[in-house]
Amino acid sequence: MSSRNLPPEDRPVAALLAPDIIALLEESPSTLAVETEEIHPADLADVAELLDRDQLKAFLDALGPSRAADVLEYLDEELRTEFLEAITPRQAAELVTEMTPDDRADILDEIDEEHAEEILSEIPSEARRVTEQLLAYDSDSAGGLMTTEFVSVSADMTVENALENVRAVARSGKKEAMHNIYTTDAQGRIAGVMSLRELLAAPSGAKISDIAWTEVVSVRPDADREEVARVIANYDMVAVPVVSESGHAMGVITVDDVIDAIQEEQTEDVQKFGGMEALDEPYMQIGLFAMIKKRAGWLSILLISETFTTTAMQHFTDELSKVALLGLFIPLVMSAGGNSGSQATSLITRAMALREVEVRDWWRVVARELPSGIILGSILGAIGMIRISAWQWMFQHNIALGYNYNSLGPDKLTPIPGTWKLMALTVGFALVGIVTFGSLAGSMLPFILKRLGFDPASASAPLVATLVDITGLTIYFVVALIILHGTLL
Repeated sequence: MSSRNLPPEDRPVAALLAPDIIALLEESPSTLAVETEEIHPADLADVAELLDRDQLKAFLDALGPSRAADVLEYLDEELRTEFLEAITPRQAAELVTEMTPDDRADILDEIDEEHAEEILSEIPSEARRVTEQLLAYDSDSAGGLMTTEFVSVSADMTVENALENVRAVARSGKKEAMHNIYTTDAQGRIAGVMSLRELLAAPSGAKISDIAWTEVVSVRPDADREEVARVIANYDMVAVPVVSESGHAMGVITVDDVIDAIQEEQTEDVQKFGGMEALDEPYMQIGLFAMIKKRAGWLSILLISETFTTTAMQHFTDELSKVALLGLFIPLVMSAGGNSGSQATSLITRAMALREVEVRDWWRVVARELPSGIILGSILGAIGMIRISAWQWMFQHNIALGYNYNSLGPDKLTPIPGTWKLMALTVGFALVGIVTFGSLAGSMLPFILKRLGFDPASASAPLVATLVDITGLTIYFVVALIILHGTLL
């Protein structure tokens, strides 16, 4: 999360450093790089976000291309895009060339396509080829997350030769993923993996093939970020290789990129679950009309869906006119059904995201949610009956409870003995049916969406609540007709 919108007091390191850095920019910009070489790029990015636009360019120029590239990687996305689009393509190319391939591709993917093409044309040919290869993949896929900078050695090498190769790579400073060393066979396919510690601890004269692990956990370039996160979590890995169908290593995904991907995925799911499209930008940066566009569609769908609730109530206007008390408990039964459906949807959507359940497991979910719904409905039904009984006891002389219309006309009310007992039974049994149906409907909706090719997270809580409201009202009035028939109706 960027700190650009945070006040200085919430960025104490930046607030402390900024006055000295501004002074250096004004008095001795040539010494700025040396004076700040021990400061983490993330802290320098916080400082950069406190500077005005002219100072920002001077600040990055004084740091030099390599150090400035490190700072840009931590800079607020909107500010970074604005900066790269404001400078010349050649100046931008000088900066992004210093970045790792995956970060370079991500940053170019954020900016205007035409400007990105101009920057790409200024990048050295080999870096351009790798960047274009990464840009070809979806940003949410393993191919879009991977970096092509990793270390590999031939399985036939000796430990000494492999160490020499690894040292040369480390000294070049061009490889990002140095956590694991991958081994390749004669055809260049990935054959094994070992940690840097295992290589350093290996006995002299041993062959790499003798010390490397041959069971390599990997992912395909088209794997989505959820699958990548699951693989890394299941095997406690710090990096996972991306391999082609032929078994050749294409790149490596490091755990820091996975953490960023998980945060984005969870943010997207939470926003969808709230009944809206996922935002493409941070909340404080997205435009007003873009925000309205993301929210208005779902709100309109939900409003239209809620009109069916009115349609359902129209079928029972006679019952409502005869027993005004029925209307008093409509919010109670509707909210219980919507809440139970939202709970079930949340549980199943998360379970599907974690691969705890698959589409084929729908019947197993039904077998769990059916008894769960009945028991939960019974609990809520009992609470509802107790609450109605308490109302009758507290307000036994109140005209709003235990009364019905008689032949004197709609403005005259006459007490009907035992009304509260019948209403308590109506609400109690209705809640059992409504909560059971809500649990089943809420748990099945993610499966239906998944089968239709949609994101299960689209089964938002407001959508589930709306669907259950319509059926809940019907269940409530049907139960009322059965229990009250011949007495109050």
